[in-house]
Amino acid sequence: MTDVCMVIGAGAGIGGHVAKRFAREGYHAALCRRSDQDGLVRMVAEIEASGGSASGHLLNAIEDGTIEEAIEKIEAEAGPITTLVYNLGAQVGNRPLADTHHKMFEMGWRLGTYGLFRAAKVLMPLMEARGGGTFLVTSATAAVRGNAGQHSHAAAMAGRRMLCQTLNAEFAPKNIHVAHILIDSAVNAPDTLGKMLGAERFAKLQEARANGKDEIMEPDAIADTYFHVAHQHRSAWTFELDMRAFTDTAWWNHPVDI
Repeated sequence: MTDVCMVIGAGAGIGGHVAKRFAREGYHAALCRRSDQDGLVRMVAEIEASGGSASGHLLNAIEDGTIEEAIEKIEAEAGPITTLVYNLGAQVGNRPLADTHHKMFEMGWRLGTYGLFRAAKVLMPLMEARGGGTFLVTSATAAVRGNAGQHSHAAAMAGRRMLCQTLNAEFAPKNIHVAHILIDSAVNAPDTLGKMLGAERFAKLQEARANGKDEIMEPDAIADTYFHVAHQHRSAWTFELDMRAFTDTAWWNHPVDI
């Protein structure tokens, strides 16, 4: 039976490229995203045109029961999920405390921490019964460094990091590899960074890339690392790593204004 890589948060950036990378290696890629059915269909078609196997699933992870139902459906129709990639962002925008409403704060937590808990609650017992599996969890600088205007995001991502450590402590001895992957740099993704920067600034960034400036993280290169981590020997598992473009300064070396 074909191994399945389920990607929760399969957009045009990290999630989609990780799905394609696993599909190239013989996995069935189960791509899950909240919206854009047409984009989902195109991504599945692209994988299949390259000789891979894929399926697309619309999934609003904020709603209770949706992640659980998607896992059950994919397991029944495609096969055992041996790798889960939890790639949902939890960014609700840069807002002062006064403008961070209760529902907004809760939404960050639901996407950042609660959704991962729900996925683990369903999938960890299945992986344990099968003798192993892999959880690859995309994270952000906010998991280790809070900044002004990031109340919801920082709390959600720090919670995600601690949940990964807790899951690892319980399930690594049961041959389930949990890896917390901190992205400490901008990623070349039109549906995230493109929207944040706007069309004009994003176009200038693409022009710089075309001129050989690798100053932004490329999602296909990130996907190579995800695949490598998922296939490490368990005597040398990576439990946490941070990635950034070669021109960026690590979060702990950024100067602090006094």
